[in-house]
Amino acid sequence: MPRVSVLMPTYKQAHFIARAIESVLAQEFSDWELIIIDDGSPDGTQQHGGPFLTDARIRYRKLSENVGLGAALNVALDEAQGEMIAYLPSDDVMYANHLGSLLQALDAHPDAILAYSHIRHHYNRSAPGEIPGYGLQPVQVMHRKVADRWMERPELVTDDLERMYWAKLRTSTSLPAAPHEFANIGELTCEWVDHPRQRHKIVREPVGGIMPYRQYYGVKGPLRFHTTVGNFIDEEVQYAAYRSRSDTPPAEDGLKILLVGELAYNADRVLALEELGHQLYGLWMEEPYWYNAVGPLAFGHVTDLPRDNWQQAVRDLQPDVIYALLNWQAVPFCHEVLKHNPGIPYVWHFKEGPFICLEKGTWNEMIELYARADGLVYCSEEMQLWFETVIPSMRNDGRPTMILDGDLPKKDWFLGERSPRLSQADGEIHTVVPGRPIGLHPHTVEALANEGIHLHFYGDFTQGQWKQWIENARNLAPRHLHLHANVSQDRWLAEFSQYDAGWLHFFSSENRGEIRRANWDDLNIPARLATLAVSGLPQLQGDNTGSIVATQTIVKQLDTGFFFKDMRDLGAQIRDSARLARLQEDTWRQRELFMFDHHAPALVNFFRDVIASC
Repeated sequence: MPRVSVLMPTYKQAHFIARAIESVLAQEFSDWELIIIDDGSPDGTQQHGGPFLTDARIRYRKLSENVGLGAALNVALDEAQGEMIAYLPSDDVMYANHLGSLLQALDAHPDAILAYSHIRHHYNRSAPGEIPGYGLQPVQVMHRKVADRWMERPELVTDDLERMYWAKLRTSTSLPAAPHEFANIGELTCEWVDHPRQRHKIVREPVGGIMPYRQYYGVKGPLRFHTTVGNFIDEEVQYAAYRSRSDTPPAEDGLKILLVGELAYNADRVLALEELGHQLYGLWMEEPYWYNAVGPLAFGHVTDLPRDNWQQAVRDLQPDVIYALLNWQAVPFCHEVLKHNPGIPYVWHFKEGPFICLEKGTWNEMIELYARADGLVYCSEEMQLWFETVIPSMRNDGRPTMILDGDLPKKDWFLGERSPRLSQADGEIHTVVPGRPIGLHPHTVEALANEGIHLHFYGDFTQGQWKQWIENARNLAPRHLHLHANVSQDRWLAEFSQYDAGWLHFFSSENRGEIRRANWDDLNIPARLATLAVSGLPQLQGDNTGSIVATQTIVKQLDTGFFFKDMRDLGAQIRDSARLARLQEDTWRQRELFMFDHHAPALVNFFRDVIASC
């Protein structure tokens, strides 16, 4: 039996794995076995690792599908014969004295359950133990073999390896005298290799996140997901009702709708179309941001088409309409589908944002989407007016157009009653900002406090990005700034309805009523507008009378908010209890206008108009 079992999990790392295996073969200590667990790689991993299998100490096992890091390592642990366990992810490297040094430390410290080395990282940096912000990495540790197993994907997806396994070793009952020591060997003996496809980068927001993870690893079901920096997401609970119901029987005149690109926030809204008897299919962009919802969709009822040879898949499906959307990240792929569209009516629905396309170099593709799509959905009238200054020929070209915000929530999340308001208990005004407090500087929070107005700031991930802002605001207004964790959709109504009003982006427009001067602040409709409105909260925003501002148009038309020049002006208005109560009731009465389900029949009729015009 070998003394040390080296476990090598690998996925899509064909061009790294040979170097990693060579670094094991180069070890000064030779009483080891290497167990390679290929977690369903679709690339040529096996071909690159195959030549090394002539060494009897190396075993290779390929799993039929990707099961995740924890489950793959548990398969390897079950096969391990050594009394000591070491790790070498296939993109990392051991130096020649690595295994011997770790083993020597464990032999010298019988009370230690794990030994770890210093580690090189990010090419030319090193750490004398844990890498700051990342913790102990598998490549730098060796531990005694125990019965404890790694946390697996169905339990939780996280980048926190302490949570996944190291904490279990500290308290393991497999050995006496817990908690157990971790011994630092005091030498740099390995490298944690930095590259874009490291697992923690795919998992952790804002570069990674639940959507990049789902797509990269091909996860089809719902996830429980919580990174070291992000909000806890429990799709198992969130989408249980959707997943447990049967598909809606197709309507007699039902459409086959192909969703192309990504769905951004409130992705489950599209189920309102399925519930009307239409069949939904998905063709998704690659490499989404964490907030770009792509398939496989956790709520089900959408059939994905393959990205490989998607043109043939579309021809085989023959959808009635292509519905391409939504944000700037999807523009290149939506344009590719438009360019190679096999004669299917094509609708383009764009939200954020033209100025980012200009910055990112995808302006040309965005313009072609507007110029060539068979139907156009604008998120606001202001957005349509702005684009008609960019492509003047669109003003009278006769193509069907529609106004519809891009990521309205589904009505299911707003069934129920409002919570009692905090102001009913303490007599003070309580306002809420779900997400970034854009335009609310620390001195603004102080000015709010001077007016007796509280600010409740939601979102632990966002708060992590605004730490200095929070510290400064708390120093200025310690009693009036309140921090809250992120709230999932099923809690939006109960949580947000306890406040008196909610903040939109607070800014001063500079366009002076000329659409060509408009910037993104003027054209944008933040997703929080719908969240606040369907919770019955009047919206708070700066008074930009005389300028063109999309949110101002909506809120004024519906009379569901306050407009003010400064916090003193707001204080005077919001303390008018009769007016505040009227706005709250007017907002509650019109809340369905901010639910996607309300607009779904009109969107289907729009699709039919586009189809008829082609």
